[in-house]
Amino acid sequence: MNKMNLHVVNETSRLRAVILGTASSNGPEPKLEDAYDPKSREHILAGTYPSNEDMELEMEAVNAVFEKYDVDVYRPEHIEDCNQIFTRDIGFVIDNTFVIANILPDREEEIEAIQYVLDQIDANNVIRPPEEVHIEGGDVIVHGDYLFVGTYRGADYADFIIARTNTLGVKWLQETFPHKTVVSFNLRKDNLDPYNNALHLDCCFQPVGKDKCIIHKNGFLQEEEYQYLVDFFGRENCFEITSEEMYHMNSNVFSIAPDVVISEKNFTRLNTWLRSHGITVEEVPYAEIAKQEGLLRCSTLPLIRD
Repeated sequence: MNKMNLHVVNETSRLRAVILGTASSNGPEPKLEDAYDPKSREHILAGTYPSNEDMELEMEAVNAVFEKYDVDVYRPEHIEDCNQIFTRDIGFVIDNTFVIANILPDREEEIEAIQYVLDQIDANNVIRPPEEVHIEGGDVIVHGDYLFVGTYRGADYADFIIARTNTLGVKWLQETFPHKTVVSFNLRKDNLDPYNNALHLDCCFQPVGKDKCIIHKNGFLQEEEYQYLVDFFGRENCFEITSEEMYHMNSNVFSIAPDVVISEKNFTRLNTWLRSHGITVEEVPYAEIAKQEGLLRCSTLPLIRD
């Protein structure tokens, strides 16, 4: 059997293969004390937590877009009563290397559900950081020679279930990928207020197109780190989203190519801006999945891009 040749050097090149999460058996609505993030918590309290059926329909809409563009799609194996939507949390690809993430311990079986994909990759190209190193894929944005990494540097890191990448994670990436320039960003964390919480870097920043990005200033604790990205891309190439748009996850769209983006159909202002720059927007309904503080980038794990 031919081994899969992983290749991901940025967020926007033409996508050829991806792991798309599944909502086939999400399990019962979590108890309040088991909520992983403030947004899920908010919807549990309000009685508006999403149903399996609705989330499954949303994910199938994304699958249909991938089919349209001839992308090879892998899905996690079915685990009964397990939230398997957010594949980006469990791993990510940098160049030709698959990094298995050290995620929250009770999500370990999600990694087992994609083992059949990992078995198709040369074992030398699958690595896992040591236990004390925390990194989730939503915090790692590959941009050519750069790795942009979201983290939380506060001494109270352990108090935040929504702090997913520690400073040891940043250091490990620097040591493991010495040819990359690793730039880390201290993100704003709030266990209770979804408007003031950037769960991952891709909740407040993401490159799109050839030279543009979506960004939200308040997601960054240090203004100079936000400014670094604005200068890097150029102010005229940055689409600045409001706190309301960040709350609805506008920066968490997903690129199939520099000129094709999958986006939520209600992201009117963003989708108009993307189209004004010659980008085709494939609109899908994803508002139910968004209630768990994750959107399109969170539920996709690219394996091969041109």
